[in-house]
Amino acid sequence: MNANHHESSGPSRTQQITLRGPAELADALPFVLGFHPTDSVVLVALHGEHGRFGGRVRLGIPSSPREWASTADHLAECLVEGGARSGTRPDGIVVFLCQDPAPGETGRRVMERLRPFAQRLRTACGALDIPVYEALCITDGLYFSYCCPDQRCCPADGTPLALSGTSVMAAAATYAGVQVRGSLRDMEARLKPRGGPGDEEQRTALDTAAASIVPRILEGAEGRGREEVRGTTLRLAREILRRFADRKHPNGRNSGSPDGRAGAPGTASPMRSVVPGRYAGATAADDEADDALITVDEAAALVIGLQDRVTRDRVAEWMEGWEGTAALRLWRVLARRCVTPYQEHAAAPLALAGWTAWSTGDEPTARVALGLALDADPEYVFARLLHQACNEGLDPESLRSCLRTERDARTAPEQESPAPSRRVRMRAGRRPGTPLTLRKPGRQTAGSERRAAAGVRPGGPAAGRPGSGTPRPGGQRGSRSGR
Repeated sequence: MNANHHESSGPSRTQQITLRGPAELADALPFVLGFHPTDSVVLVALHGEHGRFGGRVRLGIPSSPREWASTADHLAECLVEGGARSGTRPDGIVVFLCQDPAPGETGRRVMERLRPFAQRLRTACGALDIPVYEALCITDGLYFSYCCPDQRCCPADGTPLALSGTSVMAAAATYAGVQVRGSLRDMEARLKPRGGPGDEEQRTALDTAAASIVPRILEGAEGRGREEVRGTTLRLAREILRRFADRKHPNGRNSGSPDGRAGAPGTASPMRSVVPGRYAGATAADDEADDALITVDEAAALVIGLQDRVTRDRVAEWMEGWEGTAALRLWRVLARRCVTPYQEHAAAPLALAGWTAWSTGDEPTARVALGLALDADPEYVFARLLHQACNEGLDPESLRSCLRTERDARTAPEQESPAPSRRVRMRAGRRPGTPLTLRKPGRQTAGSERRAAAGVRPGGPAAGRPGSGTPRPGGQRGSRSGR
């Protein structure tokens, strides 16, 4: 199991809100995470005499009960280790099991089916000398308590959740500017291929782009082909970025313009009805409009081109202002274009989406995108370092500053002394890790990225093993870069 897939964070620095009883705990969970967890197990640390919320870890519920014991031990260890690193070992833990009923299944049946998992989580936390104060199952609009024996407050048939947006927690979250970005399933759907007749056309375009681009990278004399591909990819990406900047933002305002100006007066659409605490963000129709801004051939060229590490690091500089807003939408579109058998290629646009979201202050989206990047390629170091940094509550400004320095050094006048440039420039593979100090004993760090080749290594669905440079029988479909 990859620990980087867990969504964790340090103790909250927002205003304090007092929660009393299982009902208010269940209602608070979406606000703690920033989205409604679906098919998830969540552990939240409690600190101090009054049980202040601290770090949390989230993971999909394993489909096989055989994995529940190891998953429970691993989640408990991750939560405790995270608290120990920040100097605040948890004094207690709250467990949430969230899963929708299968067809023909009742909420109570879900609760009973997951009861052994809840018990194993309680045992795993107890083995670390940390009590579980409450364990809740949230399903089918109901919550059930595994700890409270009082039928008056926690009946066996479950208790309905509070109507969305009507609780004290929702009001406090709205006042504090906390938004709930829909369900986890909805957030992931915006970053995955949707299936349908268009997939075959996109697959053909990816095959064609790979057949054209990869040989130019691998066979170009003295790296000339690789540099040409980088330049072509960056120019195309910049051109498309401006298309996204020119299109109106989903909420009716212009998403920004290349000169940083807001949309013109009078372009706003009618105001949407917003439920307190709910995210008034983009819809499926908005994503479809974004999809229409880029052709299948352009998307294929960018997906293949972004497998080059240097190209990826260059476009990561689009992280602020109008560039950041437009880039996040572009990376979402490219992630949705990584159809079978190019799922692994989605790691690059997903990691870029995660970085851009984190840089612009949208941590829930960042964690979801980076988690999906690691699902696509568990060894993608760029995503692993970013996910770790985001989860540990580090300030993205340190990485933004590094990227700005890299960009300024690259565009500095020729007469500038090279000595200072060498002091501030870092190798592309180390950029995310160095300023954030993310190395951990026993875990892969940016060292593996430094060892990777600077160019593109074969690794598509029909390619040879990393570093071999020899396609498997069947032809070359795609390419992957050093991470």
